[in-house]
Amino acid sequence: QVQLVESGGGLVQAGGSLRLSCAASGRTFSSSAMGWFRQAPGKGREFVAAIRWDNGYTYYADFVKGRFSISRDNGRNTVYLQMNSLKPEDTAVYYCAAGSRCTTINSCSDFWGQGTQVTVSS
Repeated sequence: QVQLVESGGGLVQAGGSLRLSCAASGRTFSSSAMGWFRQAPGKGREFVAAIRWDNGYTYYADFVKGRFSISRDNGRNTVYLQMNSLKPEDTAVYYCAAGSRCTTINSCSDFWGQGTQVTVSS
């Protein structure tokens, strides 16, 4: 069984930064990629960023390009999401997940974390 535990969420002012972490434990070798998704109140869950474990290739949603950066530490089985220039519309629960590609919910369906709240005040 795989467990994904997110941390690093919180309250920040617009323009500020946060770094989210996702620590994976268990049989993580079965998943090729890790991704970050988010869900704002009253909205569906949407893709934010993804990274492959093997070659480090990264993928981003258009609305975070240039502001967010995803990275991994294979030795620690941990994936990070550095979020800069945060906006109030970035307010959401952020989830990490594991799967085959993780650029869509369907391709990131192996395991999901419980989520961490990010709130950006104006």
